[in-house]
Amino acid sequence: MPERRTVALVTLGCARNEVDSEELAGRLEADGWQLVEDAEDADVAVVNTCGFVEAAKKDSVDALLEANDLKGHGKTQAVVAVGCMAERYGKELADALPEADGVLGFDDYSDISNRLQTILSGGSVEAHTPRDRRKLLPISPAERQLAKADVALPGHADTAAPKDLPEGVAPASGPRAPLRRRLGSNPVASVKLASGCDRRCSFCAIPSFRGSFISRRPSDVLGETRWLAEQGVKEVMLVSENNTSYGKDLGDIRLLETLLPELAAVDGIERVRVSYLQPAEMRPGLIDVLTSTEKVAPYFDLSFQHSAPGVLRAMRRFGDTDRFLELLETIRGKAPQAGVRSNFIVGFPGESEGDLAELERFLTGARLDAIGVFGYSDEEGTEAATYTEKLPQDIVDERLAHIARLAEDLTSQRAEERLGESVEVLVESLDEEEGPLGRAAHQAPETDGQIRLTGAATADGGAGLQVGRMVVAKVVGTEGVDLVAECLGEAGR
Repeated sequence: MPERRTVALVTLGCARNEVDSEELAGRLEADGWQLVEDAEDADVAVVNTCGFVEAAKKDSVDALLEANDLKGHGKTQAVVAVGCMAERYGKELADALPEADGVLGFDDYSDISNRLQTILSGGSVEAHTPRDRRKLLPISPAERQLAKADVALPGHADTAAPKDLPEGVAPASGPRAPLRRRLGSNPVASVKLASGCDRRCSFCAIPSFRGSFISRRPSDVLGETRWLAEQGVKEVMLVSENNTSYGKDLGDIRLLETLLPELAAVDGIERVRVSYLQPAEMRPGLIDVLTSTEKVAPYFDLSFQHSAPGVLRAMRRFGDTDRFLELLETIRGKAPQAGVRSNFIVGFPGESEGDLAELERFLTGARLDAIGVFGYSDEEGTEAATYTEKLPQDIVDERLAHIARLAEDLTSQRAEERLGESVEVLVESLDEEEGPLGRAAHQAPETDGQIRLTGAATADGGAGLQVGRMVVAKVVGTEGVDLVAECLGEAGR
């Protein structure tokens, strides 16, 4: 019997990319490929790139070069780029990085197995030709569901899944859905709620290579969540470019409010988390569901970006400091322990000292649990790249350092406010040195810190606990944004 071809998936970027990698993994394993964890053990290393900002693009290039260095020193014979950077730049990336044996776009995903086999056999696969993916679907959201069958949409599928799938590979939902194979055993997994974005923020290029907004049907999301629960997942995080728009192309902009309780009722799921929320699109009904539904985390990942009105208008966004603070007051009036995080851009073209002071006023009053701060940089193809009031780089760097220091102080203070709180913690790992580690409802994976559990229940390095267990704990200490909590026992439902 011939030896199975091996492939490793190296994933960079956001949770949406992680879901895409698991879809590629499902397709490949269903077609006979053997998945391996390390690129050095694979015939082909597939790097799922990020193309969001300059730093992410650099990380993607570094990962491709690192994988290329394995060729000739081990089993690795080919390195292939997929993902957002490959989709965005295509042939340009292939020309600039000849070390990559293939540059494949989203249109190649449905035939990924044959593409990799051709490359592995010494053949050539034409590099992806970029195009504005916003033009592939109708302008009217209501018409997109009928037209999507002719467009490659990672996370969506309209072709029947193969029969007799390998163990651990399943249609993420129903007979006509993307295949998915979990990469890892973390009790947390992301589920795509939608793909693409209809917003036109002047600094963002994502819609051009991710396309127009299109929702997945509730039955697909529910089916995938049930399948993940069968794989041992305890927390699902709903991801897309803009979750507050979910359902608008299905005829019901309030569809998320009815879907969340159904997801929370899936057997085996202990927590449902929603990410990527637009402040300008927040609805009272959605706030109510997020703050009052059992097993739905009162967690608000709100994309503020700034709070000075003039800067927000230049960004093609809406709001101001006072309206944002009123939104947070409404949320905390319903759920005082609610978690809130956001990202901000400083040094945007035309940003004045007064604008920066206005942002400081908002941050000081917002009591955010986690804050990401980025210095503005031009992104090709965006409106902001054409603006003339660019700030000198040293001013951008100075403002970035200043706001980043402020953010660190404020998030540490917010963590201290949680001393004495009772929290439900999902145990995610049993570290030999630190003991059991997990996250509470106000902490999303990767971005918002974690909780180190202590107490009698964690004796013997947490041997009495299990990964995936939900426990009740009392916050007794802080370590920056991270918390220390005394484990009181298993959470009761």
